[in-house]
Amino acid sequence: MGTARYLEIAEALRGSILGGEYPVGAQLPSESDLADRWSASRGTVRQAVAVLASEGLIGSRQGARRIVLRHERRHSFAELNSFAQWADSQGYEVASRILTRERRPATPTEASRLSVPTGSAILHVLRLRLLDGEPAMLERTAYAPWVAPAVEELSEDCSSIMNSIAGTHDIVAHYGEHLIDAVPAGSVDARMLRVRRGSPLLRQRHVSSTATGRAIEWTDDRYVAGSVTFSVSNSSDTAPLSRHAGQLDG
Repeated sequence: MGTARYLEIAEALRGSILGGEYPVGAQLPSESDLADRWSASRGTVRQAVAVLASEGLIGSRQGARRIVLRHERRHSFAELNSFAQWADSQGYEVASRILTRERRPATPTEASRLSVPTGSAILHVLRLRLLDGEPAMLERTAYAPWVAPAVEELSEDCSSIMNSIAGTHDIVAHYGEHLIDAVPAGSVDARMLRVRRGSPLLRQRHVSSTATGRAIEWTDDRYVAGSVTFSVSNSSDTAPLSRHAGQLDG
């Protein structure tokens, strides 16, 4: 059986889990039963099951029948929602902790994204985000100088910075541009997210702007693999999605 075969089985099992055939807490059939169902070797089935375990949909314990841990956490880009707004709307328990908050000169990339001169005094915030008590994302955000004072007022456990500054200072994000790729976990990422150094992380970078186009933040969010699935809907009636290889800045 080739690679396509185990991915085909993984996709079918994923569909059964997300479709409710195997609810959270249910056991999957044994490897031998799954092998019989798909007329595949146990090794191929084991590879398929490992894919779902790496995504966090099922338990990773070897030797026992796997338990369904959760359904897919899907975050759509159709609406400009904060991490906390999205988590609350889906019924997940969300928590946040600001680890560092410092004023420093903007890097060239930060300055370009925030439309300020290089070296401008931006506020850089490192924040850990948790879903259902587990580390899910490490967030590095550069706030434009005009936004920095509002963010500095907030408590370390503020669940949503964007919601808070919208309510207290009428700083509201109306536009967002997102860049998505994958990066290996560095030492800080690995320690904070409880993964091995070099583990793949899903990186989402985005700039948020006001209704007048004034930049608010430029953020680099790094998600534990399998913690969140991003979805994008499109049609032939709207502008086509663009794909750019090798053109993302560091």
